[in-house]
Amino acid sequence: MPVRFFHCAGADPVENKRNAMCKSGGSRFFHILRTCVISYSVLEFLPARIARCLDYLNRNALYELRVRAGKPLSVNYAGEFSFLGEHGLCAAGEALLPTLAEIGEIVRAACGYSVYAAENQLKQGFVTAQGGARIGLAGDFVYERGEVHAVRDVTSLCIRVPHEIRGCAEEIYARCLADKLRSVLILAPPGEGKTTILRDLCRLVSARRHVNLLVSDERGELSAGDLGETSDVIRFADKLTAFTAGIRALRPDVIATDELLPADYPAAERAICANIKVFASAHLARYADVPAKIFARYVILDGLGRVGEIVDGEGEGVD
Repeated sequence: MPVRFFHCAGADPVENKRNAMCKSGGSRFFHILRTCVISYSVLEFLPARIARCLDYLNRNALYELRVRAGKPLSVNYAGEFSFLGEHGLCAAGEALLPTLAEIGEIVRAACGYSVYAAENQLKQGFVTAQGGARIGLAGDFVYERGEVHAVRDVTSLCIRVPHEIRGCAEEIYARCLADKLRSVLILAPPGEGKTTILRDLCRLVSARRHVNLLVSDERGELSAGDLGETSDVIRFADKLTAFTAGIRALRPDVIATDELLPADYPAAERAICANIKVFASAHLARYADVPAKIFARYVILDGLGRVGEIVDGEGEGVD
């Protein structure tokens, strides 16, 4: 069921944000965001009391929901954090106060009411619900023999809402890949749209180059949308396993993966050395912070979905 739009009284935060981004030259991402459609099913795991609060919002502008036991419910809405009450955005004193029972219900529902089936994800501090919403957990991490055995007494949740925004990677494709395929790393702090852009970049390359594109989706978030007709997806495997299995059995021309960590660079480098291009993202803000300079292009985002600087493997600017 497509989303219906509801608006709070007063100025529309989405329109205000769009106008501000137009003035700063970064309106494309936000213009496309207003036209995408978020299905109700993406957040169907929410308890009714919390779900009703969202009826007053444009869900296309809902990026993140923060659910903390006994504390005001908050959202990242149109790129800004606000409190959320029974009638939409509100002051902290009017916000809904989620309960521990509601948090437990969210986790169970997101796991498909089979916590055992999601055990490996839960041990890593998250669970990915059907539809691609990723839910981060805060609680008591229980160790056994030096490894995480379980997460108990969960008191806080960070629910990241996936968006499919067609066209948001057009600038990166034009500046980095229009002449030939290259390995590309997208850099930005959390919440700046890296996954959304990477997903669209996969779709564009698949549609325009018709190459075999393998998506290594360790957390089940990157594949929550259209990745193109020539893409294959390995979900919930660590990057070393996905890259190794993919190179051996699927013959990819390109491998795409999200949230590259320092321990993942050897797997990416092995692929690049085999003449396989790699598209990836990383929680970094500067080219200088990249631990291994193995990519041909580095895209540094400057705000939500906005391309700032693009540099080559030597750190030199690219037009």
